[in-house]
Amino acid sequence: MFYREAGQFKTSYQADGQIFPILQDRLALLVLLAVAIVVVPLVASPYALSAILIPFLIFSLAALGLNILTGYAGQLSLGTAAFMAVGAFASYNFILRIPGLPVLAAFVLGGLSAALVGIAFGLPSLRIRGFYLAAATLATQFFVVWCLTKIPYLTNYSSSGVITAQPIVILGYAFDTPNRKYLLVLAVVVVMALLAKNMIRSNVGRSWMAVRDMDVAAEVIGFRLMRTKLLAFAVSSFYCGVAGALYAYAYLGTVEPEAYNLDLSFRILFMIIIGGVGSVLGSFLGAAFIVLLPVLLNVLAHSLTLPTSVASNLELMVFGALIIFFLIVEPHGLARLWQIGKEKLRLWPFPH
Repeated sequence: MFYREAGQFKTSYQADGQIFPILQDRLALLVLLAVAIVVVPLVASPYALSAILIPFLIFSLAALGLNILTGYAGQLSLGTAAFMAVGAFASYNFILRIPGLPVLAAFVLGGLSAALVGIAFGLPSLRIRGFYLAAATLATQFFVVWCLTKIPYLTNYSSSGVITAQPIVILGYAFDTPNRKYLLVLAVVVVMALLAKNMIRSNVGRSWMAVRDMDVAAEVIGFRLMRTKLLAFAVSSFYCGVAGALYAYAYLGTVEPEAYNLDLSFRILFMIIIGGVGSVLGSFLGAAFIVLLPVLLNVLAHSLTLPTSVASNLELMVFGALIIFFLIVEPHGLARLWQIGKEKLRLWPFPH
């Protein structure tokens, strides 16, 4: 029996050779998801949930949003933290000023607010690209933080600028413990990651990749550059806005402008560089690496009794070295290394 695919005939044996790895990947994903839902809340300590797993999931979502814009659409951005701040402050104000508004609806509205800001600041992408576009998105970072600091209405006229986030209550159920917050964040991240994966496989994702590879050729064959680029900015900003709202409500417990500084934007950029640009899996691997690395370096510094001056700068030195390493040795990041490892394990012990 033969299968027709991409203009070529393949035997059932060849087709099965492609189907079985896909089924194995999906089965492994289901097992991993079951472990994350059932086993992790029972085994992990409150510290591990609050300090490691929850920020890992939130940063994965933010990195996924940046990966949509930079990895798939080819538009370099340094304003990720600004879009996260818009989502957090918009969610806070929606809950504050609209009585009875569900928290999840406020998160969605916060993401939509971030999407509108992303579209506004994505307009320069129609004329500039590369480092010039990065500088334009960097201006977004400073402008948004300035607005949040100088406009008292956005902070509910708080004198300190640090606001306590409202409690998360959904259908009368309060998410006030690390276990409950972890499950809420996990549910949101899983749903949005699946949506992103399907979107990338659709015509929208193909249009992003066409513009990324060669925008002039994409325009010649019929893709609308303005709609494609602005849609990428909108979707990316929406994901970052929801991540920012989760960052404020499920992790920090406060809504403050200083939490969304330029350092956060660079950290998320490092996540997709190390994890893999243009890869959904790379967003999660990069976030896990960036979240766990400071913990491991702290343990290493204490075990080696390094001087305080060295230990305080060790994280920055390692980050810089790893970014240089991945850009030179493996530009596709940890996602590519994971893929190579899986292919070798599937062939082992008979590589030929």
